Amino acid sequence: MHKWIKVRLSLMMFLQFFIWGAWYATGGNYMKAHGMADVIYKAYMVSSIGSIVSPFFLGLIADRYFPVQRVLGVMHILSGIFVFCAPFFGEGTLFSPTLFLVFLLVHMLCYMPTVNLAAATAFHQLKNREKEFPIIRLFGTIGWIVAGIVVSKLLQGDNTALPMRVSGIGGILMGLYSFTLPNTPPSGAERKISWRGILGIDAFSKLKSTPFVIFIISLLLISLPFAIYFPYVPVYLSAAKIPDPGFIMTFGQMSEIFFLLMLPILFSRFGLKWVFLVGMLSWALRYALFAWAAPDAVSWMIILGIVLHGACYDFVYVAGQIYIDKKASPDIRAQAQGLFVFISYGVGQGLGTLAAGQIFNRIVKDSNSLANWQQFWMVPLLFSALVTLLFVFGFREKVRNEALP
Repeated sequence: MHKWIKVRLSLMMFLQFFIWGAWYATGGNYMKAHGMADVIYKAYMVSSIGSIVSPFFLGLIADRYFPVQRVLGVMHILSGIFVFCAPFFGEGTLFSPTLFLVFLLVHMLCYMPTVNLAAATAFHQLKNREKEFPIIRLFGTIGWIVAGIVVSKLLQGDNTALPMRVSGIGGILMGLYSFTLPNTPPSGAERKISWRGILGIDAFSKLKSTPFVIFIISLLLISLPFAIYFPYVPVYLSAAKIPDPGFIMTFGQMSEIFFLLMLPILFSRFGLKWVFLVGMLSWALRYALFAWAAPDAVSWMIILGIVLHGACYDFVYVAGQIYIDKKASPDIRAQAQGLFVFISYGVGQGLGTLAAGQIFNRIVKDSNSLANWQQFWMVPLLFSALVTLLFVFGFREKVRNEALP
C-alpha cells in the first residue's frame, strides 16, 4: 500500500511542476516577441507575490477548514483557467500588458499555495520523509523537464502563447487528479488563528539560534540573484542565437535528477553547511560562466552554466527545506515550511526580481545585443560571492552528526 501511495505522490509532483515549467522558462521570450520586454520582470514578480500571500491563505483557510487534497483541486483548476486566458491580453485585438500581468498574477496567487500544499501532502503520507521526499520531489523535476521539451522542442512555442495554454490544461488536469489523492486532513483546525503563526514568526522564535538566523539570512540573500535566472537567461539564449531556449533550459532540470539522488548521501556525510555552501558557490560559478561567455556567445560555457542549476537549486532550496523540516518539531513543522516559502520564493525572489528588472532595463536595453550582457551578469556574480562569504564565516552549526537515516 505504501508503494502505491508513493506512486500517486510522484504523479502529483510531476503535474505540480509540469504546470510551472510549461511557461516559466518561455515567458520572457514571449513577452519580448510581443513588445513587453521592459516589463518582463513584472511577470516574474507574480510568483513572489503569490509566495508572500500563500502563508496567509494557508493559515487562515487551507490549514483550518478543508482537507488538503480538496484545496489543491480547487486552486489548480482556477490557476489553470487564468494562465490559459492570460495570452488573450498579450497579443491581438485585446492586447493589454496590464491585463496580461493581472491574469498571470491571479494565476500565481492560486498556484503558489499549492507548492506548499503538495509538499505538506507528501510529508504527511511518507513514513521516512528525509529519505523518501527527495525521490518524490524528483518527479517534479521530471515534470518540469517534460514540459520544457513539449512546449519548446516539440511545439516550437518559445515566442508563442502555446506554453501558457499547455500550462492551463495541465493545471485543470492536476486539479481533477488532486481530488483522488489520499486524504490529508487540515492540520490547524484545533489551533487559534495567530498572525505570528501564519507568518512563521512563532516557528522562527522556537528555532532561533545564531546558525539558524545566518541560514535564514543567507537563504533570503541568495534568492535575490536566483530571481534573475528564469526571466532573463532565455532572453540571453535568444540573443546568443542558441535555438529552442525553453528546451535548453531543461538541461538544468535534467541535472537536478543527479543532484537530487546525491542529496541524501551528501547531506548524511557532510551536513547542511557544506551542501549549502556548494550550492551557493554554484550560483557564483554559473553567473561567472554567463559573463565570460557573453562577448563571443560561447555556447558551451552558457550551457554549462545552465547545467549547474541542479546544484544551485537542490543544494540550496531542497536541502534547506529538508533542514528546516528536520529542525522543526511536529507542532511547528507546517509553519516552518511556510516561513521557508515566504523568505525564499516570496521576499527574496520578489526583491531580486525588482532589482533584476531595473538592472536589465538600464544595462542591457537592446536584448539582441551581446555587448552589455557581460556587465549584466557581473552583478549577480558579485552578489552571490558576497553571500557565500557571509555563510562561510557566519554559519557555525555542527550538523554532520544529524545525518539522514
